[in-house]
Amino acid sequence: MVNGEPAISMIGTSAMLFEAPGEFTLACQRRIWALMDVASMRADVAEVMPGVTNLMLIFSTPPECPDEVAADLRRAWDHLPEKHIKGRQFDIGVRYGGELGHDLASVALHTGLSPHEVIALHQAPVYTVCAVGSVPGFGYLHGLDPRLATPRKTTPSLKMLAGTVTIGGPQAGISALTGPNGWNSIGFTDLVMFDPTRQPPALFAVGDTLRFHAESIEL
Repeated sequence: MVNGEPAISMIGTSAMLFEAPGEFTLACQRRIWALMDVASMRADVAEVMPGVTNLMLIFSTPPECPDEVAADLRRAWDHLPEKHIKGRQFDIGVRYGGELGHDLASVALHTGLSPHEVIALHQAPVYTVCAVGSVPGFGYLHGLDPRLATPRKTTPSLKMLAGTVTIGGPQAGISALTGPNGWNSIGFTDLVMFDPTRQPPALFAVGDTLRFHAESIEL
């Protein structure tokens, strides 16, 4: 059992948010996936939405006794094993640095590493898509080397392009839509994260894994 108690709160009358205790680990996220299955079997739940170490329940009708629902979720959380999802595997080519990865130097400065070391550490792990959200098609990734953790920018980029490869705090990401973004751009990929004409529109799904490799480096 994970130390600490989950936080559970109603959002309006028709949604409930379950927040797991502890840090963002793959083990914790796999238990969120297991809880997702349990919650989706409830007759009063219309939809479940996994997030990073949290789970949103959308009710078909407002629950008469939310405390009972919360108690059921806590009991399930205390005993659930991890759920392993075997998703697709992606190998993603990145053009590191240059105009579309202009924050690479800032990440190197913050971490005390050279740009080449940042790139090498960024390419090394296998990343897992833990949740999809925030904006359509954005995959929350687990696996960034802690040595690369870099705070988000105090002044966001006003028009970061979809496909920009980023680091935000302890997480890696790929911009799914063009727009304002406070994450640090270190490169660019031509993969399209979200296409409303595609089925499904989002490229990534929960449980997918991916690795990055350098197509080019411009310092």
